[in-house]
Amino acid sequence: MSESTAKATKTLTGKVISSKMQKTVAVSIERLERHEMYGKYLRRTTKLLAHDEKGAKEGDTVTIEQCRPLSRRKSWRVVSVVSAG
Repeated sequence: MSESTAKATKTLTGKVISSKMQKTVAVSIERLERHEMYGKYLRRTTKLLAHDEKGAKEGDTVTIEQCRPLSRRKSWRVVSVVSAG
């Protein structure tokens, strides 16, 4: 077991919808899901809390990665600010 086994971390890109907390931002992740019967694509959103040391503001597009649980609802961390909103 001398090999180092690095796990691939999940990364997502989304938009900051709230930055009112200290060192925490709420990020909205959008995805398209296909309806099983009708075949229409539906837009679904997921709201995640992420730890923010970068200072992202509301409206920014950010990349987040999964990490260990930092609090009850926060287990993601901001990696970079892709574009300022």
